[in-house]
Amino acid sequence: MKIPVALTLWLASGWLVPAQINDGDAGDLMDAAQQLAQDNLDPDVLATLQSADRAKVERFLKPFEDYLKGDRVLDGTQLKAAAEAVLPLLDAHEETQPYAAWLRSRRDYFDAAEELKSLTPAPKPEPNKPAPPLPNPSFKAEQEIWVKKIAPRPRPEAAARCVPELKTIFAAEGVPEALVWLAEVESGFDANARSPAGAAGMFQLMPATAKDLGLRRFPFDQRKQLEPSAHAAAKKLRQLHSQYSDWRLAVAAYNAGPGTVSRLLNRYQETTYAGIAPHLPAETQMYVPKVEATILRREGLELEKLKAASPADP
Repeated sequence: MKIPVALTLWLASGWLVPAQINDGDAGDLMDAAQQLAQDNLDPDVLATLQSADRAKVERFLKPFEDYLKGDRVLDGTQLKAAAEAVLPLLDAHEETQPYAAWLRSRRDYFDAAEELKSLTPAPKPEPNKPAPPLPNPSFKAEQEIWVKKIAPRPRPEAAARCVPELKTIFAAEGVPEALVWLAEVESGFDANARSPAGAAGMFQLMPATAKDLGLRRFPFDQRKQLEPSAHAAAKKLRQLHSQYSDWRLAVAAYNAGPGTVSRLLNRYQETTYAGIAPHLPAETQMYVPKVEATILRREGLELEKLKAASPADP
């Protein structure tokens, strides 16, 4: 494995290096950087691109990751042109196609952000002060946009091949079968999809989550295998629903992590997804109503009314 090349790319693009590093921390930093490179970026993946193309990809991916983790949903409009330019570059090479699959399943976030921005009235400016940023849209506004966007979409071709088996697995785990459509939102049912942060497979499981759920990554990554990854995803969803007794909150926690969801519920003294929606990471604010609209389109069922998971072995 040619880790130094991939590691150099990561360090050069500013993904891992803090502003200041003490000499005593340098060794630990390099060890951590190498491990992150091994875990999250296949060796020489970006090196397959021409230098100019690689620069475009690197300039886009980091701001996009920052956007998804931040809470400013409407800022996604600023990334649309870059995403459209980067996607064909990633698609053009076998090594980078998993990242293209990940990005492709999220490209409609930019269109949704544009539509939501056009519907959001600008806040009243104060004299001698810069214009305040647009507020995040309400959950209801996002619901309406996603229902409209998902309604005309045909089922992905891969769904015919995958969904029957996925439903059998989810039912065996005591999870509503309709939740298999979460994989359409995560990856378009592409088992090779991979995020720059290291999530992989149809259900975009992170390495630590996969390990906790009993999946192996060596010698073959079970996150990319339909049966084990589906069992793991269903088990995770069941655990989250057991924690929150609410499918919207469970789906939000699947995306943002239960720590983030619980912290916001406590901070704002809320008990519902709608109460914390504007404060969640931007990706989660888009993700939950998109999952909800997808399930409504594919199954004619409402997310919040899905039958609760039945007891099963933890």
